[in-house]
Amino acid sequence: MVPSNTSSPATPFLQQTELTVAFIRELYGTTGFVPLHAPVFVGNEKAYLAECIDTTFVSYVGKFVERFEKAVMDYTGAKHAVACSSGTAALHMALHVGGVKPGDLVLMPALTFVATANAVRYCQADPLFIDTDRTTLGFDMAQLADYLRTGTERRNDGVYDKATQRRLGACLPVHLFGHVSRLDELVALCAEHDVTLIEDSAEAMGSFFQGRHAGTFGHVGVLSFNGNKTITTGGGGMVITDDEAVAERIRHITTTAKVAHRWEFFHDELGYNYRLTNLNAAIGVAQMEQLDRYITSKRAIAARYAEFFGNGSAQHFAEPADCQSNYWLNVILLADRTERDAFLAYTNDNGVMTRPAWTLMSKLPMYSQCPALSLEGAQWLEDRLVNIPSTPIV
Repeated sequence: MVPSNTSSPATPFLQQTELTVAFIRELYGTTGFVPLHAPVFVGNEKAYLAECIDTTFVSYVGKFVERFEKAVMDYTGAKHAVACSSGTAALHMALHVGGVKPGDLVLMPALTFVATANAVRYCQADPLFIDTDRTTLGFDMAQLADYLRTGTERRNDGVYDKATQRRLGACLPVHLFGHVSRLDELVALCAEHDVTLIEDSAEAMGSFFQGRHAGTFGHVGVLSFNGNKTITTGGGGMVITDDEAVAERIRHITTTAKVAHRWEFFHDELGYNYRLTNLNAAIGVAQMEQLDRYITSKRAIAARYAEFFGNGSAQHFAEPADCQSNYWLNVILLADRTERDAFLAYTNDNGVMTRPAWTLMSKLPMYSQCPALSLEGAQWLEDRLVNIPSTPIV
C-alpha cells in the first residue's frame, strides 16, 4: 500500500483505510496505539485480590471460585458451572466427559482458533471439518444436514462416518466472535441423528440466541476468560451444563481426581490439574459485576462501526437473525485477500491493531490429513475477514 505521506495519488481504498484509522482513533479518543481488545478493570478487582491474599486462599480452594461459578450460572441460566484454568482445558473436559473417545471424529468448523481442534486431539480423536456460512459465521447448515443424512450410518454404539468408518463423537459448533446462529436447527439436527452437541462458546460470554445464553443449548458448553475476552480472569474458562453428573465428574477430574478425605491422597482415575485459582476467580467475580456495562458499550461500538462502514467498500458484519451478540470482536469483510492484506498492513503500521481470521485448521500441518467437506465458505471468509478494535469504552 502507498503511504499517505507520499506524493502518489491516493486510491479510494487507501482513502477509506486512512479514514478508518482516523475514525477508530476518534472512537477511542487517542492518538496512540489502539489495541484489538484490552482488558478493562474498573470495579472491585483490586479489593477482591487483596482479600484473597489476606486470607491466604490463593489456589483453587476459596470462596471466589464458588462465587464466580454461581455468578456465571445466574447470568447464563445454566444449572451447573465448573471453573477451569483455561478455555482450552474446559473444552478438553467437555469433550472428554461428553463421550468423545480415541479414534472418534468430531464435527467442527475449519474456521476457528486452534484450541478447538487441539482439544479434540487431546481426546485422541480427529476433527471432521465442516464449512462456514459466510452470512452467519456458523456452520453451513445445508452442508451439515446433507452430510448427516447421506454420509453417515447408524450402528448400535452410535453414528458412523461412511467414508472412514469412524464414529462421530460429537458435534462442536463455534460461536465466532460472539455471534450465535441457527442453534434451533442444529439442536434438532443433532437430536435427529443422535450426535452429542457440545458448544464452543469461548467467545460468546454475554451472547444470546432467541433469548437463551450461548452454551446452554448443547449437552455441555464452554466459556473462556482469557485476557482478550469480553470479561477476563487473566486466564481461565468455564464448563456449563444442566447435567449434574457431568458437572460433578468434570469437577472431580479437573482436581486431579482426588477422592475427598481430610488427609489421605487417593486418586481413583486419570485426573488433570485444570481448576481455576481463587485469585483468578476473584478477578472474574469483579468482572461479572461489570458485564452488562461492557456488553452495552460493545454493542454501541458495533453500531458506530456499522454506521461508519455503511457506505464504504468494507462491510461490517452484523449479528445473525435471532442473535443478540456480545460483539466480542467486530468483523469487517473486504473485497479479497489482496485488499485484506493491504488493510492489515496499513492499520498495524499506523498503530491501530487489526488481525485476520485464523488460517483454516485444515491447512495446519497437524490437521491437514483430517477429513473435511468442501470449505469454500470458510476459505472465502479467510481471504476477506478482518477484526478491528473492540475494547469496551467505560
